[in-house]
Amino acid sequence: MIYRQEIDSLIGRMPVAVLRICRKVLHLGFCLGILLTAPAMVSAAGVGSVPTLKVLTLQVGVTAAQIQQALDLLTNGGEVRLPPGRIRVSQPLILEHNGQTLRGASNETTILYLMNDANCPVVIMGEPVNRPMQTIRNLRIENLYIDGNRTHQERELWREKGEGSEIRNNGITVQNVSDSLVENVTCTRCRSGGLVTTLGVRRLSVRNFTSFNNEFDGLACYLTMDSIFEKLYLHDNPGAGISLDLSFDHNVITNAVLEGNDLGIFMRDSRNNRFNNLSIRNNRDFGVFMAQAFETVDRGPQPEPETECSDNAFIGLVDLKNGRAPFRVNDASCTNNVISDAQFGGSVRGLLSTAIPNLVTIK
Repeated sequence: MIYRQEIDSLIGRMPVAVLRICRKVLHLGFCLGILLTAPAMVSAAGVGSVPTLKVLTLQVGVTAAQIQQALDLLTNGGEVRLPPGRIRVSQPLILEHNGQTLRGASNETTILYLMNDANCPVVIMGEPVNRPMQTIRNLRIENLYIDGNRTHQERELWREKGEGSEIRNNGITVQNVSDSLVENVTCTRCRSGGLVTTLGVRRLSVRNFTSFNNEFDGLACYLTMDSIFEKLYLHDNPGAGISLDLSFDHNVITNAVLEGNDLGIFMRDSRNNRFNNLSIRNNRDFGVFMAQAFETVDRGPQPEPETECSDNAFIGLVDLKNGRAPFRVNDASCTNNVISDAQFGGSVRGLLSTAIPNLVTIK
C-alpha cells in the first residue's frame, strides 16, 4: 500500500513540466506508477533532478494534441503508447528527437484519422521544415492504422508558404532520418502518398506495411540509401505501388505484393538496389517502368545527367497480367540491370519492352 506521505513525496519529486503533462495526458495515478515501478527514472540526486521518462502510456480518449505533448516531453528519447480507438488529427504528429517511439495497440485498432480540411501530413519523422539540417536517429513508428481522409483535403502541400510548404500531405513523411523503423503500419486515403522517404534517409527499415487508395503512390522514396523494405502490400493506388526517384541507391525491397495500382514500380535515378520476391499483378500500366529523368532546355527535353537506373537486380519477380508489359526499360542509359528466376507467364525475354535490344540481362 502507498501511504499518503509517500504519495506527497513522489509528487514533490516530479518536475513541474512532467506533472503538467501527467495531469493533461495521463491519470496522475499512472504517473505515480511510473515513478514507483521504474526507480531509475528518479535520479539519486533527489529533489531538483530531472528524470527521463522512458514510456508514457496514454489512455482511451486521448487527443492528438495530448499525444504531441507527450512526444515533446521525450526530448531524450522514450516511447509514447497509444490506446485502441479512433484519434482525430488536425496537426501532424511529429517525432523530431532522437530515440522517440510512437506505438499503437495494433494496426487495426489504433486509428489516426485526419480531420476534414486539416491539410497536413498525419505523421512526420524528422524535423518538420523544408530543408532539415539535423539528422534525427533511432525513431520508431509501430502498430498504427493511418487514414488520411483524402477526399476532404483541399491541397497536397501542408502549408501554403514558409516552413512546411514543401512537405506533402502523406500518411507518414520521413525526412533526414537514419537508423529508424516503421513496422506494422497501414496507410490509406492520404492526400499525397502513403509513406514517403526523402531528404537524406539512411538505414530505415519498413516491415509489414500496407498502403492503398492514396492520391498518388503507396510507397515513394527519394534521396534514400541503405534501407530495407519488406513484407509490403501496396494495392489500388492511382499512382504507383512503389515510386523511386532522386538517388534511391543501395536499398533492398523484398517480399512485396503490388496489385491494382496504375504502375507496379516506377523508377528513375535508382542504382544498386535489390528486389527480391515481388509479385506484381493486375496493374493498369506496366509492372515495372524504368527510365532516366529529363529536363527542359532551349532545345527541348534533354536527358538529365546521372539520373539513369543502373545495376539493379530483380530476383524471383512474378509478373502477372499487367496492362502494357511486365517490364519496360524506357531509356538506353538504363544499363546493367539483371532479372533472374522470373515468372512472366511466358518467355521473360519475349515479354520485356526495352528502348534498344539487350538492355537487361536475363538469368
